[in-house]
Amino acid sequence: MKQRLEQSHAALKTLIEKRGNDFYPSFHLAPPAGWLNDPNGLIYHDGLYHAFYQHHPFSEHWGPMHWGHATSNDMIHWQHQPIALAPGDDYDKSGCFSGSAISHEGKLYLFYTGHNWLGEEGDDSQIYEAQCVAVSEDGIHFEKKGIVLPPPEGYMHFRDPKVWYQAGKWWMVVGARDEKDQGQVLLFSSETLFEEGHQWNTQYTVLGKTDDKNVYMWECPDFFPISNENDFALVFSPQGKHAEGYQFRNQFQTGSLIGKWSPEKTFDLRGGFLELDNGHDYYAPQSFQTPDGRRVSMGWMDMWNSPMPSKNEFWAGCFTLPREIIFDKRQNRLRMLPVKELESLRGEKNTIQPINLINQSIKLMDNAQSVELDLTWSLDSQAEKFGLWLGKGLEVFIDKQSNRLIINRHYPQYDISGYRSAPLPAGSEINLRIFIDRSSIEIFVNQGDLTFSSRYYADHNDRQLQLFATSGSAQLISGEYWPLNSINK
Repeated sequence: MKQRLEQSHAALKTLIEKRGNDFYPSFHLAPPAGWLNDPNGLIYHDGLYHAFYQHHPFSEHWGPMHWGHATSNDMIHWQHQPIALAPGDDYDKSGCFSGSAISHEGKLYLFYTGHNWLGEEGDDSQIYEAQCVAVSEDGIHFEKKGIVLPPPEGYMHFRDPKVWYQAGKWWMVVGARDEKDQGQVLLFSSETLFEEGHQWNTQYTVLGKTDDKNVYMWECPDFFPISNENDFALVFSPQGKHAEGYQFRNQFQTGSLIGKWSPEKTFDLRGGFLELDNGHDYYAPQSFQTPDGRRVSMGWMDMWNSPMPSKNEFWAGCFTLPREIIFDKRQNRLRMLPVKELESLRGEKNTIQPINLINQSIKLMDNAQSVELDLTWSLDSQAEKFGLWLGKGLEVFIDKQSNRLIINRHYPQYDISGYRSAPLPAGSEINLRIFIDRSSIEIFVNQGDLTFSSRYYADHNDRQLQLFATSGSAQLISGEYWPLNSINK
């Protein structure tokens, strides 16, 4: 693998020298250049946070998957490390697909899917996928150890292992597609994490499976406890789900199932599938536990087959901000909130005095590229539409006609146009905590009632930030905003 890694590093260095910065994020984790998609191996190990990711260092397009790598002291400021994994061995010739990490007895273990096209590249009807492991003594350089879990009989699509330890055993969930082309998640266990020459037992149980005949795959499963009472969340990304009204409008979605689980028991579901994010760009999140016990998640802030204008700058893809996951037991759902460490990026606070906007707009910034806002509006406002404009192409607003919160983007020069929306939460007020970066926006509503993640692509001269109300009056109860410092050196 050493020679392949050297070739990958050389290719990445060439891309870095050409990379543009108009859309490159100021405070989100992105590749130094080239392609990024799913988060992999998010973990706290030996005093550092580690984030791995699906990476193609040879171009800004998806290609044979490597594992990129970055480390951080605080989940906010990231340092890029050498590429961790490169494909090319017999068991991963076509790619080192997604997976997870385990810190055990001072070593860092990467569990990933070895992917092989058996026919033409890209032909998903002829593939072989098995779960593999690589081990590191220093957390930076990894030695591949080969296959630890071959696919069970009847499974060709079999990928994205998430591993954890519980009740004296190691457990692994894997996304799968059965012979009937139905998506599901398989659960495996092992007495040992890894031993030379040892493989995990291929006996499995079906932890969960689709009840939607259109859903042909459950990708990137994450299974974790959310209470001390055996409440667990299964987070995954189903493929093939059809749009239903305002819901499931992206090509693929990500959501959760909540239920009761303990070892040797079935996963007892309590409720149905709920989308985790309502924006245009959110996929394949993975969670991990911080040293102080928080459950934190990061996702890929892009969507398959969507326009990606950043490719013109020789890079594509970034992570969402790290989000703390909280279980709302009363509503039997997950909430996501930005981690408290993000406050370290704040510059000087600006206060917006309460105001009643009547068919007007007020300017906050001429050139909004990196800013956090905290806005509280009255839902008793009479305006048909009120909220925030960023330039001419992006708007976030309350629509009183439909009683929905809407994010709308319009960049016809990049073939991007369309909105996503969700019903307004109950109550007389709505709080919007908004993070705007050079090509992304993340919105957290009422302490995690709703979350929106979307990419946008405004030109340099089209970044004026305004609050507005049209067709009536709208009351801004309170507002604050902070310019955010860059994490890039």
